[in-house]
Amino acid sequence: MNKRREQIQETEETHPALHIEEEDIDLSDLKWDDTLVMVIFWVLAFVVFLQFFTRYVLNDSLGWTEEIARFLLIAVTFTGSVMAVRKSAHIAVEFLYRWVPRPLRRVAQTLIDLISITFYGSLAYLSGQLAGRTRQMMVSIDVPKSVVYWFVAACFVAMTVYAIRNAWLHLRTGTSKLIDPEQHEDAVRAMD
Repeated sequence: MNKRREQIQETEETHPALHIEEEDIDLSDLKWDDTLVMVIFWVLAFVVFLQFFTRYVLNDSLGWTEEIARFLLIAVTFTGSVMAVRKSAHIAVEFLYRWVPRPLRRVAQTLIDLISITFYGSLAYLSGQLAGRTRQMMVSIDVPKSVVYWFVAACFVAMTVYAIRNAWLHLRTGTSKLIDPEQHEDAVRAMD
């Protein structure tokens, strides 16, 4: 460890623009329901590695890996979106909030919460409609494609539930990341 610190210090002295800070990895914001996205991600990583290995090393590609990787990527995307909604980590235009008075920021946050709940709920309904109408089977394995769409619908339902929870927290605490960036974390920790 000391050798690593010496290398960092030497790099900082010779190249001040390449200042390197060591930070500990903080996994304290992960919850039990985040394990699903991690499991799907690692299964996806394994399938992609298997696809690469069989195609470029063995020169005999497994045909099913491409389709399964595509559907696993969809699963990682929507499961990760559930995690992002839970953490209120989706992108937002924070710059405008700095110039708006606090009461208007609260009104804007309430509107954003209502739009988000409506959006996620509508997409859950539409995804369920699409899943119910899909009769195709996957090409490489004997599983209906509707399974993927039902999974997406379930993710949108979870996003809707978390959006409702976030809206409730915003109303109850009177703050959010956009209203009071510094005070929001403390208010959420006090609620959990």
